[in-house]
Amino acid sequence: MKIKTYDEAILRIKELEEENKQLRAENEELKNRKMSGRKKHNDKWMASYNDFAILHEKGVTIIENAKANNISVRTAYRYKAYYDALKNKS
Repeated sequence: MKIKTYDEAILRIKELEEENKQLRAENEELKNRKMSGRKKHNDKWMASYNDFAILHEKGVTIIENAKANNISVRTAYRYKAYYDALKNKS
């Protein structure tokens, strides 16, 4: 579309501004959507991991640790793997 007059240019600018407004709203919606899956290393995760690590260092078994912290056994093993990885880095 070739713009030939000033009025056409103004009209096209308004159309583009409206389109931009809609795209921004759509983008904001996408940014604010809740992503599924495990949120590793957020505050809740770190608190749960720290509780696990304290008991793990005291020699509590994985099963007992999972029950004490109200987490699944699979999560306890994930925490253990993370704990071991941190220990190996030091």
